[in-house]
Amino acid sequence: MARNKMVAMILAGGRGTRLKSLTKKIAKPAVAYGGKYRIIDFPLSNCANSGIDTVGVLTQYESVLLNSYVSQSQRWGLDVQGSGIFVLPPREKIEGFGLYKGTADAITQNIDFLDLNEPEYVLILSGDHIYKMNYDRLLETHEKNKADATIAVIEVPMKEASRFGIMNTDEKLRIEEFEEKPENPKSNLASMGIYIFTWKTLKKYLIEDEKNEESSHDFGHDIIPKYLEDGLRLQAHPFKGYWKDVGTVNSLWEANMDLVDPTNELNLFDPSWRVYSDDSGAPAQVIGENAFVRSVYVDKGAVIEGHAEHTVVSTNAKIAEGAKVTNTVLLPGANIAAGAKIDYAIVAEDVHIGEDVILSGSEDDILLIDKNTTL
Repeated sequence: MARNKMVAMILAGGRGTRLKSLTKKIAKPAVAYGGKYRIIDFPLSNCANSGIDTVGVLTQYESVLLNSYVSQSQRWGLDVQGSGIFVLPPREKIEGFGLYKGTADAITQNIDFLDLNEPEYVLILSGDHIYKMNYDRLLETHEKNKADATIAVIEVPMKEASRFGIMNTDEKLRIEEFEEKPENPKSNLASMGIYIFTWKTLKKYLIEDEKNEESSHDFGHDIIPKYLEDGLRLQAHPFKGYWKDVGTVNSLWEANMDLVDPTNELNLFDPSWRVYSDDSGAPAQVIGENAFVRSVYVDKGAVIEGHAEHTVVSTNAKIAEGAKVTNTVLLPGANIAAGAKIDYAIVAEDVHIGEDVILSGSEDDILLIDKNTTL
């Protein structure tokens, strides 16, 4: 009998170059979001809420902070005896560095970890998406349809479908065709990069893929097409709810701005589905007597003495009296001095903006202000 019915594997090793300097020293899943949170909090919290207590986090680039952060299993209640969160760096050396060659190779290099836990199913997740999902429902779809693989999908606007991996299905949502970023998409069911595989079958395909020198060792490019080619049963699982891929500066800004939208679907304070994070014990937020605050998301430890509008003010960030911050995300520890004006920007962690500095981006081109920004 399987020791764990399902083990989760979170792919958290991407370089994240489109987030520019935010990922220069830290891995993309460790980037701050929504005040006190980091992106990796979401898949880990989903696992905790779904009753999955054995989770492998596959890290790679700039992983020191991420490794330290996720190793605190008790933060997400994933510290039951014999289980927990396991940091899994690459083992193979490529050009002198330990690297995963692709998403499938990342799992292949950890076959022994999975075999040790004896799962019946393996849940593959991305470490850089913001959403809340009950993975039990995904598993129900997988078992009900006796699928070899089940893929979570979300409907996207048809005009944007060519940006995604698209699943073409029959009326029972059995996947008949997978198209990677098709020029003329036949449907708008986009892959969310969330998969459940029956482990015995997947293990066989991973071992075969490892021997294929022409393979890119990727789930979307190699494993899933091979499943379809061999006639295995692939099932789509539709997801309804908030989901955001925060792979760019603009998309990270948009996801933060969603928090100040009263119609936003993402509730970070729902006691029935907690989003766990590091609670550093920061003091309560402070709003000064002369402050102007409108449409603002404010976290603990934040201080607003100036003008803040349509802005996210993270833990320990500060807006001094006489400063004006609009349409902006202040990451933890950001400090805006008196007289400064910031608009349409993300201010990186612990960055200080001096007095009377004026910096502005636009809704289509969000300005990223880091310690190397020329003021």
